[in-house]
Amino acid sequence: MSKPFILGLTGGIGMGKSTVADMFRDHGVPVFDADAVVHRLQGPGGRLIPGIEAEFPGSTGPDGVRRAALGDMVFGDAGALSRLESIIHPAVREERDLFMADNAGALLIVFDIPLLYEKTGTAGLDAVAVVSAPAEVQRARVMARPGMTAEKFDHILGLQVPDAEKRARADYIIDTGTSLEKTRAAVAALIARVRP
Repeated sequence: MSKPFILGLTGGIGMGKSTVADMFRDHGVPVFDADAVVHRLQGPGGRLIPGIEAEFPGSTGPDGVRRAALGDMVFGDAGALSRLESIIHPAVREERDLFMADNAGALLIVFDIPLLYEKTGTAGLDAVAVVSAPAEVQRARVMARPGMTAEKFDHILGLQVPDAEKRARADYIIDTGTSLEKTRAAVAALIARVRP
């Protein structure tokens, strides 16, 4: 049995990566959503709750991680962020391995990884697709989010590999600064190109 083609999907905040991931799902492509896994593991009864609470007292409650409280504890503190990642990343790797086993018969698998270039790396991927849009489109999308400020947005951008560099390192670029129809067509074309 041949191994699935593994496509890494990434892009900066507000670039439309979640929308593009859904387009892959619409084509029946299994998508591993690293962010969704983290939300589940940090949600009510999630397996990461005890470790996070022990390291960051007061950051969790009956509904799981109190994201604002935990964010305040790690915002701008590289050491605290590193400690949090050392709790989260091994669990996400385990979930990814289970996902791979469950979808071993698929021709194409997408790993939706927001911080692929920043944290995860490209090992084990057959190619990387970067979701991108013009900077003004990105800023408008992000600033429309509840609770977002220019300071928060600039801080997040500072933590992410610049879009131009992501585009330069990508095997494929999916433009979301255009119509949904054009983006859907680009996704379909990419699937046809990489799926054996």
